[in-house]
Amino acid sequence: MTAARRIANGPKPGRTGAKANRLRIVGGLWRSRVVRFPDAEGLRPTPDRVRETLFNWLGQRLAGLACVDLFAGSGALGFEAASRGAARVVLVERDRRVYEQLRHTAQELDGGDVFEVVHADALAWLAGPGGRYDIAFVDPPYASGLALPALRALEPRLNPGARVYVEAPSAPEAPSPRWTRLREGSAGAVKFALYEFAGQAGETARQEEKT
Repeated sequence: MTAARRIANGPKPGRTGAKANRLRIVGGLWRSRVVRFPDAEGLRPTPDRVRETLFNWLGQRLAGLACVDLFAGSGALGFEAASRGAARVVLVERDRRVYEQLRHTAQELDGGDVFEVVHADALAWLAGPGGRYDIAFVDPPYASGLALPALRALEPRLNPGARVYVEAPSAPEAPSPRWTRLREGSAGAVKFALYEFAGQAGETARQEEKT
């Protein structure tokens, strides 16, 4: 789940007070706009400073890029990417209530054709037909072990040079030599990292020949 963690190993205390179940976009066109999310079990926002760190790594402006937010949860990273100029953002979420809130938020932001909100299991969705992406956000349920399978499933859906953000209890091993870990950090018990995908075998060389 991007920008929110679903803790798989037992219940965690919920948030309370005026700021419960909401967070703010930290930069770009919709800076300071509020994003709300349901009171789903274990759904908790990643700290603002982690999002700020990630978008510093990505270079702040994402103009013209296609992004996918897997395990979307609150959708904060997908909405943040659109706020910073991404041309297309697909948010994939299997929880019905969370999905409905994502749709509502996308409509509130009035992003035109930028957003596509998909109600589906992320791995099953990746196995189907679809386009390719320049940026992917991978934040599966905590301790689910889905980070590495998601990276493997993403390979055919990424453009050469795509960057992939992963959040998990520990930074997963790269699924193939075509992945490079660019940056990494931690927030409490959670590790996060940014990877670059070189492309499918032979694909990068073919593209270089065309140029």
